[in-house]
Amino acid sequence: MTPSSVLRDVFGYEQFRGQQQAIVETLCAGQDALVLMPTGGGKSLCFQIPALLRPGVAVVVSPLIALMEDQVAALRQLDVRAALLNSSLSQQEQGQVERQMRNGELDIVYIAPERLTQPRCMELLQSCDLSLFAIDEAHCVSQWGHDFRPEYMQLSVLAERFPGIPRIALTATADLPTREEIAERLQLQQARRFVHSFDRPNICYRVAERGGGRDQLLQFIRDEHPEDAGIVYCLSRNKVDKTAEWLCSKGLDALPYHAGLDHPTRTAHQRRFLNEEGVIIVATIAFGMGIDKPNVRFVAHLDLPASVEAYYQETGRAGRDAAAANAWMLYGLNDVVQRRQMIEKGDAGEVRKRVERHKLDAMLSYCEVSSCRRQNLLQYFGEVLPEPCGNCDTCLSPPATWDATKVAQKVLSAVYRTGQRFGSQYIIRHLLGEEDERASSNGHDQLTTWGIGRELQDRQWRSVIRQLIALDYLNVDLEGYGGLRLGENSRDLLKGQISLRLRHDREPEKKKKSRGKAGTLKAGDSQLWEALRGLRKQLATEQGVPPYVIFHDATLMQMIEALPDSDAAFLALTGVSEKKLQAYGEAFMAVIRDHADALRVPDGMSTTSMASVRACLQGSTAAEIAAKRELTETTVLGHLARGIEQGLLKLEQAVEISPQARREIESALSECDAMTSEAPLKAVYERLGSETPYGLIRCVQAAALSQRG
Repeated sequence: MTPSSVLRDVFGYEQFRGQQQAIVETLCAGQDALVLMPTGGGKSLCFQIPALLRPGVAVVVSPLIALMEDQVAALRQLDVRAALLNSSLSQQEQGQVERQMRNGELDIVYIAPERLTQPRCMELLQSCDLSLFAIDEAHCVSQWGHDFRPEYMQLSVLAERFPGIPRIALTATADLPTREEIAERLQLQQARRFVHSFDRPNICYRVAERGGGRDQLLQFIRDEHPEDAGIVYCLSRNKVDKTAEWLCSKGLDALPYHAGLDHPTRTAHQRRFLNEEGVIIVATIAFGMGIDKPNVRFVAHLDLPASVEAYYQETGRAGRDAAAANAWMLYGLNDVVQRRQMIEKGDAGEVRKRVERHKLDAMLSYCEVSSCRRQNLLQYFGEVLPEPCGNCDTCLSPPATWDATKVAQKVLSAVYRTGQRFGSQYIIRHLLGEEDERASSNGHDQLTTWGIGRELQDRQWRSVIRQLIALDYLNVDLEGYGGLRLGENSRDLLKGQISLRLRHDREPEKKKKSRGKAGTLKAGDSQLWEALRGLRKQLATEQGVPPYVIFHDATLMQMIEALPDSDAAFLALTGVSEKKLQAYGEAFMAVIRDHADALRVPDGMSTTSMASVRACLQGSTAAEIAAKRELTETTVLGHLARGIEQGLLKLEQAVEISPQARREIESALSECDAMTSEAPLKAVYERLGSETPYGLIRCVQAAALSQRG
């Protein structure tokens, strides 16, 4: 076997993407590798294929039980001998996996880092024939990263105890310092490095100024993702619970997830999210690392992430199937204050706090940027995007900027003259000259800055202050009560030695069309899409696996486009291997054939007439069909009449008509010699008193002609 044959025959893909082949060949040759590849880029194949080509069992270090379970379920669908070894198994099950490892009966085993470094597990590995070690989510080893896990620090033991076994460390998120730390702590200094582009072009990045908060979120979901799976991130457990409850009260299927919930509840919620369609998880950052669900259509942040790395990692859980997805975030002044308070009041040392401040500043810069948001994001990871992306809010609707030099000077002067100890709302009221008991008692209503800012409204001043804080012209006194102080950059601005341009806050976003899969399909294709998804769901439920383990959405879309009617055509679909062809090919092709039969247009019928007939057979009335298809009811009744004449439906299915009314119309048809489809119906219409609609007469005529054969 070769890497290409395994890719095609086992995994169902025709060709490698990016540097996948080079990574696979590096491991097959017994060399180490450090891989940075975005979520959805195909990291797993980089070690799964070498695991099948090299003798022995591959050990994959994975931090989450849910991720292990998904990976193992997907591999077993492909007839790959895979297992996991963790606390979710009984003692008997663990013993069976260990025996299979020693006997060479497994190709891949997933193990948590906590278990791997225990003496008993080390002894087990010493007794096995090992093919390679894969360390997934390798950024967890970095103390400066956003998801540090102490147990990852001990994984250097693999290099010491198993020097001849190739190792690969993989992550989707690591800036340059984090990469160096991964290499050092895992003893991969000599490993070949493969750094893929961090760009996820299918994700549309958007940041909205916080207004109504939850109401903005609800509008976003209803307008763009009414039936889609998504993740909503919140900073606190309390906010997670309240947001999930509120979304449910609005008719959405939302579930909370955070460390404060008991383990069975968290497990049940995560399993529903993975196994069902259209479920929304509202979570803290405790949720998501390694989540393999490919059709998450949106990730929303109701609070500011702590760093660009955290933001990139979390938004990367959207659109793993490469279809269009949204990364949507709300951002406001309170986010800045809250995040800086968390840093200063934390238990970390000064060096750590300095790193966290730098990361927060980069996150604020991303939020306030007026140029291409994707260029800013990629630049953080050391990657240059030559041209604006055209798929972020600042590209799709460029924000206007304005000369805010004088306005900023007014704010800074007000902060200075009031003593640098009052919060933003006090300063805004001072600038607007609003009557205030505190201002009077402090004597601030006598200052020259009192009421000098009436040209702007409260909301506009909040935007100015937020941006001045993000740009370090203002600081927040986090040791006190959140008072504003002049920042390091303020002196030159106050003296007029520099000018300043700020961005206008956007108006509320207008309603956009949903980007959901079915929303992009034609009516007939949407019916096939739902039928294919229904079959996939049925098979997944029978086997106890998530639906995407059977087939990804992308594969179902290809079925709709290609309408495969043979084993060869089905095997040519992306993600279909010989094993999946044997297991599912006939069932899915049967659904496709039924759909094709339903779409077939008989002689004497037009495509548009058949569309009305099918809608009628599905239970819609002529009036409903007319409204949905934007036609007149008379036109639709004409379509149904042709269907009646062709024997495709009965008169009673097309219209509501009493036996007496039917007899009267049939009698008028006979008397006017109108018992052929070409006969004019004007005389019949007049004989019936001009009260019976033409469409109804035509349907009765068609039923009579059908009975005559």
